[in-house]
Amino acid sequence: MAKTPYILSTKTLLPQQKQRLLDAQIAVEELDFITTKAIDFELEKVHDHLIFTSQNAVQAVLQHTNCDQLKTKNVFCVGLKTKSLLEENGFTVLAYTGYAADLAEIIALVYGKERYTFFCGNLRRDELPNILKENGVLYNEIKVYETALMPQKIKQQPDGVLFFSPSAVESYLKSNTIKEEMCFCIGETTAEALVLKLRDNKIKNRIIAAKPTMEQLIQDVIAYYKK
Repeated sequence: MAKTPYILSTKTLLPQQKQRLLDAQIAVEELDFITTKAIDFELEKVHDHLIFTSQNAVQAVLQHTNCDQLKTKNVFCVGLKTKSLLEENGFTVLAYTGYAADLAEIIALVYGKERYTFFCGNLRRDELPNILKENGVLYNEIKVYETALMPQKIKQQPDGVLFFSPSAVESYLKSNTIKEEMCFCIGETTAEALVLKLRDNKIKNRIIAAKPTMEQLIQDVIAYYKK
């Protein structure tokens, strides 16, 4: 009888997401390796074009008492779910991509003469700001949420680990090691963080989701263990 695969998710899944894995005869454990919280911020010096690279930033801005004054501005964002969240709350998304670097390239090439405000977290990555700077795009940043690492030692070595962000990779590796388990990464940026932390450009036990979404990653996990 084949062994039931046991995977660890580094964040709590939605009930329907977990159920899909269970229905595929995959055992799942969920542990949150990062936590995020909105912080106080001022909506001063906000330019006419807004940038969001995460749903966490959108959620934080939506909590601001003067959020409605931003809804007349054009938005650029990363991720289909981020786009949907913005549009559901009355924002107009002018462009979106799957990755921050791609979004920055579009802004620089097509909308480079505009001014932007980038709503971000304390651990935001450098790709987007660096590309904007290199291309002379004027922007400012407003930090609207904080991410804190929550490293913890796992009790059982899993067959696979689901990673959803570079921060989760960093947190997981503070207390655990990667041995023979398969690493499932939601996107290229998360996968790159894994390579950098392990200092191994030839890591073989790694699968990157065909599209950077939770649903796609789970689909790829199921496909892998069906082989």
